[in-house]
Amino acid sequence: MSENQNIVIMETQYYVINLGRQLGSGGKEIGEKLAKELNISFYDKELINLASKESGLCKEFFEKADEKASQSLLGGLFGSRFPFLTESIYPYNSYLSNDSLFKIQSDVIRHLAEKQSCLFVGRCADYILRDHPRCANVFVSASTEARIERLMKLHNISAEKAEELMEKADKRRSSYYNYYSYKTWGAAATYHLCIDSSVLGIDETVKFIKQFVTMKLHLF
Repeated sequence: MSENQNIVIMETQYYVINLGRQLGSGGKEIGEKLAKELNISFYDKELINLASKESGLCKEFFEKADEKASQSLLGGLFGSRFPFLTESIYPYNSYLSNDSLFKIQSDVIRHLAEKQSCLFVGRCADYILRDHPRCANVFVSASTEARIERLMKLHNISAEKAEELMEKADKRRSSYYNYYSYKTWGAAATYHLCIDSSVLGIDETVKFIKQFVTMKLHLF
């Protein structure tokens, strides 16, 4: 980032909330409700479409790499070179890696944070925006029992299947976050606030986080 870009961010009136979450903790719902309460923009899967538009690459690239650490080149996943390129894409000499797509998505996150106050769910936004002067980094967890129950209701699946989904998601998200941020996913020292949504419930957790964010960022 250039010196001029840093000056723009340092003088910004905007703020960002970066929300990490365990699958089944209600993190996305909490993020949506919190963003609505604060009247700020909410970004989760929307980042995939924005990154696609920004780069000229079709969103399938970003969907395949979404919150996955760089382990292999995407070309191998699709079986051919550039099957999803749009007409506006600039030429590439090789397959795109997950790292390249992470860089594109990171640029989108930074650009959004420069233009508005917003809440980002996952995708290492807290690390990407680590130099932003007005940010609150939150991690939402929940008890294993609460997560299983929520996933069973959401997806109409068995407890065994819900637990399997949880384990895979936790492994994938932690590997992704730890790889790109050099920090530890879910560890208290990584965030400004860690909260168990199964203690207060979704709506009261939203209220608690809102109060914390309001005090930390001086939103009075």
